[in-house]
Amino acid sequence: MDLNRRTMLGMVGSGAVMAASGFPTLAQDSRELVIVTYPGALSGPHRWLADQMEARHPGLRIRLVPSDSQDIVAQIKAAQGHVPYDAGPNDEPPHLIGLSEGYLAARDDGQIPNLANALPQFVTKSQGAGVPATYSLVGLAVNTDVVPELPESWADLWSPRFAGQVGIARTSSNLGLATLVQAAKTFGGSEDDLEIGWQKLKELSPRAARSPAALTQMLEREEIAIAPLWNNNTAGLSQMGLPIRFVKPNDGPVAILSFFSGFRKSAHPELVAEWLNGILSKEYQAHAAAAPYYFGPTVTGVTVPPEAAAFTPGSAAEIAALQTIDWTRIVPQRSELVDRFDREFSI
Repeated sequence: MDLNRRTMLGMVGSGAVMAASGFPTLAQDSRELVIVTYPGALSGPHRWLADQMEARHPGLRIRLVPSDSQDIVAQIKAAQGHVPYDAGPNDEPPHLIGLSEGYLAARDDGQIPNLANALPQFVTKSQGAGVPATYSLVGLAVNTDVVPELPESWADLWSPRFAGQVGIARTSSNLGLATLVQAAKTFGGSEDDLEIGWQKLKELSPRAARSPAALTQMLEREEIAIAPLWNNNTAGLSQMGLPIRFVKPNDGPVAILSFFSGFRKSAHPELVAEWLNGILSKEYQAHAAAAPYYFGPTVTGVTVPPEAAAFTPGSAAEIAALQTIDWTRIVPQRSELVDRFDREFSI
C-alpha cells in the first residue's frame, strides 16, 4: 500500500480503551519502543494500540515515527542494514524486499497467540516474518457529477463514455503497479505477460499522476472523472462532501496486504511480539476497519461497521471475490516498469 495516500484524511484523536491482548501488566520500566507508522490520520490505530501498551507497562514509551515504507527501505540501505526502529508496516512489495535483504525478524508464532485468528491465506503471504495487519483495496473512484452512470467492471474503464476523463498513477507506486497488472489481467494477460496491459493503458490516453496523492487531487479538482484509486483516498474525498463514489468492480477489486513486522536486532523482541499480537486482536482490527480508516480486517470474527461498507468488504462473499497480485513476479522488474511508464506517459 502506498503510505503517502494516507495523508488525505484530517488528524483524528486516538482511543484509550484497553484491549484484551492476553499480556499482563508489568512493573515500572523506562524502555522505549520505536515503531514506524503511517503519515497523517491513518496513524490513529497505531496510536490507539500504543496507548494501551503503555498503560500495561508503566514507564514504557512507544514512539511512533511517521514514514513512507519506501523511505524506510532507502534508510536501511543507506545505513548498510542498521535499523533504528523496532517494528513497522510494509505493503507486500517492500515486505518482499525486506525478506530478501534480511532485515525483517523471523516471527515467533508461540509469542503471538492471536495469529490463530488470522486468515490463513494472508499468513502464508507473510513468509514467516511479521503478521498480516490490514489490507486496502484498489477499485474505481468516480466523480458522479461528471459521470452519472457508474462502471460495473474493470473493463468498463475503457468504455467510450469515459474517454478523455481517466487518470492513472505512476508505477513507482503500488497503486500504479496494480493498475498495470489489472489492465493486463482484464484483457488476458498476467503478472508474467504485461504487454497487453501497457497497450490497454495507452488506449485510455490517460492523465498520468506522479503519485496516488497527486491523482487524488486531480480527481478532486475535476481534472479527471474516473481513476483506479485506493479505497482510503476515495473515502477521504467522500468525507469532504465531494460527489466521489468508490466502485468495487464486480470482477473483484484488488486487495493489497500490509504486514507489520519486527526488525532484526531489536532490543525488545518481547515487546515487538506483544505489539504484533495486538495488531491481530479483534479490538484493533475493528478499530482500524471503522471510519475514518477503512482498513480491511485480516482476522476472523470482525464485523465491518455499516459506515465502512461502501469502502471495505464486509462479507465472506466480498472477501472471496477480492483479486490479488503475485508480487514475487512484479518486484524484480519494478525499476524497469517505472522507467517504461515514464517513457510511455511522459512523466
